[in-house]
Amino acid sequence: MDLFDAQALPDINLLPYDGEALYLGKIFDEQQSERHMQTLLKQISWSNERIVVRGQTVTAGRKVAWYGDANYSYVYSATKKIALPWLPELLPIKTQVEEKSAEFFNACLLNLYADGSQGMGWHSDAEKELVAGASIASLSLGAERRFVFKHKRSQEKVEVHLPSGALLLMRGQTQQHWLHSLPKTTKTSQARLNLTFRRMHAQ
Repeated sequence: MDLFDAQALPDINLLPYDGEALYLGKIFDEQQSERHMQTLLKQISWSNERIVVRGQTVTAGRKVAWYGDANYSYVYSATKKIALPWLPELLPIKTQVEEKSAEFFNACLLNLYADGSQGMGWHSDAEKELVAGASIASLSLGAERRFVFKHKRSQEKVEVHLPSGALLLMRGQTQQHWLHSLPKTTKTSQARLNLTFRRMHAQ
């Protein structure tokens, strides 16, 4: 499917079937987005992503952080993470995301991509620690990047550009039927910060 101009398509489902991926618009303007990004770059406890490849644990370029209402454990990219307590800087962002999406979230996984050479391969967010079928809200800050969905059975693809301040809500059967990725690109040397708000099982 052709690349969507997300800014022209607020509050619509980008997926043609088997799930919902709602583009909810830019919830922060350019100035707000830049302020939030600079604050989070400085205040978040970033760590390099550790992933398992062919049985070997390696360090990826992407940096990550994991926060929540409790010390939720989360097995992600074949490594276990324990949630840190919410930083004060994250809470107003969380409130705005919840108000715009009309959802409740109790944890947030943050991914920091230093530039276009870093991305994320095909995956779905369906780990057992997540409440099955619960919505996931993805907030983009920084560089505008291409985000791609691929149906697990038909292989149909849906692509969208996500600008800084944009909120994407994945809900329903999306994780069951669709994969998603953040392709690498040579078109930007700027950083992108992605906050994915999730709902975890009580522990």
